[in-house]
Amino acid sequence: MSRSRAVQAVLLASVAVLVTACGGGPDGAGGGTSQAAGAPASGIPDTAAIVRGVQKDAQLNAALPDAVKQAGLHLASNLQSAPNNFYAADGKTPIGYEVDLAKAVAAKLGVPVTHQDMAFGSLITSLQSGRVDLTMAGMNDTKARQAQIDFVDYFTSGITIMIRKGNPDAITGPDALCGKNVAVVQGTSHQKFATEQSTKCTQAGKPAITVTATDSDNQNQNQLRTGRVQAILNDLPSAVYISRTAGEGKFFEVVPGEPIDGGPYGIGVNKTNTALRDSVQKALQALIADGTYGKILQAWGVEQGAIKEAAVNGGQ
Repeated sequence: MSRSRAVQAVLLASVAVLVTACGGGPDGAGGGTSQAAGAPASGIPDTAAIVRGVQKDAQLNAALPDAVKQAGLHLASNLQSAPNNFYAADGKTPIGYEVDLAKAVAAKLGVPVTHQDMAFGSLITSLQSGRVDLTMAGMNDTKARQAQIDFVDYFTSGITIMIRKGNPDAITGPDALCGKNVAVVQGTSHQKFATEQSTKCTQAGKPAITVTATDSDNQNQNQLRTGRVQAILNDLPSAVYISRTAGEGKFFEVVPGEPIDGGPYGIGVNKTNTALRDSVQKALQALIADGTYGKILQAWGVEQGAIKEAAVNGGQ
């Protein structure tokens, strides 16, 4: 992960009021995220119809391991990272764009899927031991992790620039940060990028970036709202979700464009279970081809991270 799980927990704290006002649908291959009455439409989308529209592929179902055909998919996640995966108002229903993608993949394979919440550090070992069939938790597909498990890539994340609503400071990309005050969380890849970008600014004869490093996203958001900084650097899903939910979407927005220094998130599969890996890859690719994948990402506002090919072990 490019961010620590502690930072993600801070993000969750900042949107806790929103989450407790929202509900979720049943956790199964045929259900999506349901929106509770009164929930902001910009925060928790209603994706149930999208997921229900997925049709079973008989050939993909036939290629599944017998154990999965009989018991369905057991998927492990770390359910505390909005909008990737988190709990609805009932405190027990997983929701998020990853949850919807998992349900859609399961529906295409013709089996149910159940989510198991566990510590991020336990995901790979649980997969290796056979406790679960898959993992899906905003985990970067890297060469180091590929030595332990296989991945089916489903999303590209990276650094995103968050600005005040209406873009009063005319920030259109990294080059426009020169001479601006930019907030980051201490010790993250965002801080490293901001420092490197500031050097590029000065080398080009432009003013340096004033980098403000804090301990939390909350501090950064307060500084951006009050104009003490002109931009925040954050991961794509987090930045999009904050922009859509903070102040009911009236405070911030995300600068359009592909993620900076992006890399893929991958669905983890045991290296010995190539039949399941290949079935999941084909199911996801079919969802990309028929538009279901794009509809789910668009509903959650994270279409900037969409991929065109569900590669196996495509991370570097």
